[in-house]
Amino acid sequence: MIRLPRRAALVLPAATLARPALGQAWPTRPIRIVVAFGTGGGTDITTRLLAPKLSEILGQPVVVENRVGAGGTVGADYVAKQPPNGETFLLATVSNTALALGLYQRLPYDPLRDLASVAPTVFVPLAIAASARLGARNAEEFIALLRASPGRFSYGSAGAGTSGHICSATFLSRIGATAEHVTYRNPGQTFLALQQGEIAFTTDIPSLLAPFHREGTARMMFVATEERSPHAPDVPTAREVGLGDFKAYSWYGIYAPSGTPAPVVNRMAAAIEQALADPAIGARFDEMGTPAMRGWTPQRFADFLRSEIDLWVPLVRASGARAD
Repeated sequence: MIRLPRRAALVLPAATLARPALGQAWPTRPIRIVVAFGTGGGTDITTRLLAPKLSEILGQPVVVENRVGAGGTVGADYVAKQPPNGETFLLATVSNTALALGLYQRLPYDPLRDLASVAPTVFVPLAIAASARLGARNAEEFIALLRASPGRFSYGSAGAGTSGHICSATFLSRIGATAEHVTYRNPGQTFLALQQGEIAFTTDIPSLLAPFHREGTARMMFVATEERSPHAPDVPTAREVGLGDFKAYSWYGIYAPSGTPAPVVNRMAAAIEQALADPAIGARFDEMGTPAMRGWTPQRFADFLRSEIDLWVPLVRASGARAD
C-alpha cells in the first residue's frame, strides 16, 4: 500500500481529510491492544508475542493493556465503546463473543454490531484434566465418579463465561453430572487449585496442562479434539473415551470498534498475517500447541464469528450455565 507523506496529505481538500485520509495515513499514533483476560494466560502471551512484530510492521508502538472481568466482557465492552479511529483494538476469544451471547441475558455489547472483525490469531484446542487427588486413573473412572456424586465435586476456570467454564459445563451436561463452578483470576491460580485438590478438574490448553500430567499432580482425562495432542500423545480423544463428537476449543482474534474505516481494518489484518508468517512466532505458537490461523480476510473472520454464534449459543443455553 502506498503511504502518502504527511506533508502531501496536508494539502488535500478539507472534505477528504476524514475517514479516507485516516485509512491512507494510518497509523500515525501508538496502537493499543486490549486483552480482556489476565496476565500469564494464553491470550496475554499470544498478544505480547505479536505486539513487537506488529510495531515493527506498522511503524508505531503497539501497547498491550489487560482489562479483566466478567469472562472477558468488561474488556470487550470497553473497546466496543472506543472511538473508531484505529488506535484501540481488542484481543477477543470465543468466550466474550459467541459464548457470551448465550451466557448473558443483558450483554452490554453485540459482538456482531459493535465490533469489527479484523483477523484471527491462533486456534486453541482444549483438554480436561483432573486432580491426581481425585484418584481417577482414566476417563471412565473420572466420569463414573462425577455421575455417582452429583454436586459433590467442583471445577475451576479463569472466570464465568470463559471457554474453560463453558466447555466444562457442556461436558457435565453431556455425561449427565453436576459440579460446582469455582472461578479464579488467572490460569496460574486455577492450576494451583487443581494440583492441591481444591477443585476436581479444569479445562485448558493441552500444552499448559502437560507439565502437571507428566509430574503426576494432575491427569489429563482426554483431549476434546479429533486427534491426539502432540503435547500429550498418551491422552485419548473425547471420541476414544466414548464422548462421541464432543469438542472443546477456543480461538483468539483481533477486533476493532465498529465503524473503524475499512482501510485501517484491512491494513491491520495484513499486518497480523505478516506477523503470523514470521518463522520465530509460528514456532513459538506451535510450541504452545496453539497453531496460527493464517490466510483469513476480515470478511471471512466475520462470517466465522456468525457460524460460531450459531453453534455455541444453543449449546451454552442447553448446558444451563448463566452469568447474570
